[in-house]
Amino acid sequence: MLLLTVAFLGLGTWQVQRLFWKLDLIARVDARVTATPAPAPSSPAWPAINAENDEYRRVTATGFFHHDEETLVQAVTDLGPGFWILTPLEQKDGTTVLVNRGFVPANRRDPGLRPDGQLAGPVKITGLVRISEPGGAFLRSNDAAGGRWYSRDVAAITATKGLEKVAPYFIDADATPIPGGLPVGGLTVIRFRNSHLVYAVTWYLLAVMSAGGAYAIQRKRLA
Repeated sequence: MLLLTVAFLGLGTWQVQRLFWKLDLIARVDARVTATPAPAPSSPAWPAINAENDEYRRVTATGFFHHDEETLVQAVTDLGPGFWILTPLEQKDGTTVLVNRGFVPANRRDPGLRPDGQLAGPVKITGLVRISEPGGAFLRSNDAAGGRWYSRDVAAITATKGLEKVAPYFIDADATPIPGGLPVGGLTVIRFRNSHLVYAVTWYLLAVMSAGGAYAIQRKRLA
């Protein structure tokens, strides 16, 4: 019982440490999404890109959209079911970054039905850095050959399109209005699961219970 008490105390303390880590992460992300946008990370910085330090950074990127290479990724949003439109943005240094330009309903998936939104010429977009989502969604794997995408898997999408010099992240475009109204940007959902306090309290209660059990056993032995 004593060993259980020590183990439960250790697990409770670990959850408290995780709680403070999560609160710090949430605070850092809040600061990122409200910060003045900076240029998107260039190729020398790509190897160091990671979720903890870079996701949800507010950035800008300038270049030309290759609409003929856009990818539709299934999405469910507050606007209903439909697709994210991921479009390669070729930058002046020759590199490319995938931009999630936003959401379109299923009945407007054909770019011919939203021609005003197919921006030509140089564009500047503002948005949030997002980390690649490899593999697919829960119980549904991406099918590159069939053109069915359930997650924004940067490496797989760019390989399928034959793109080179592509950033390992993508950018969620902000809500800047687009001619014709589609795609609809600015729908990034930022949500963190934070149950560490509940877990910590649970482990500490178990520690108290096991300590009480150990005390009762010891008293019975001495009686």
